[in-house]
Amino acid sequence: MSSIPAGFEPHFRKSPFTDPWEPLYAKKTDKAVILGLRLATPHTNSRGLIHGGLIASLADNAMGYSCAQALGWEVSLVTINLAVDYIGSAGIGQWLSVESDVIKSGRTICFAQSLVLADDTVIARANATFRLVPKPA
Repeated sequence: MSSIPAGFEPHFRKSPFTDPWEPLYAKKTDKAVILGLRLATPHTNSRGLIHGGLIASLADNAMGYSCAQALGWEVSLVTINLAVDYIGSAGIGQWLSVESDVIKSGRTICFAQSLVLADDTVIARANATFRLVPKPA
């Protein structure tokens, strides 16, 4: 139950916001950065099910990292819009993964979508729009 699927490694980017959810994992593919974690008590609501805020935050992160990777990690991104449809749930012990696709990227905007899966069953879908921000020199 505590095994981590093949290809996932400890997440390469740490953040004070996501620290309470550690350990987080990431898997880079040619087209995206997939985030994953084994659901535990800090990830749940009062009913012991995954919290919707966690789903939204991880989807936002996975899509943002996927856009950044598609752009060669040359820019930073800030979220303009995020929409999440919750279509299922998950509980402690399940493997959660967020798989994203970059839909289109331009000079100032990037569009992405993702599916959130618990043990390979879709529990949410999300889409986001990001503003590209030049990195400081």
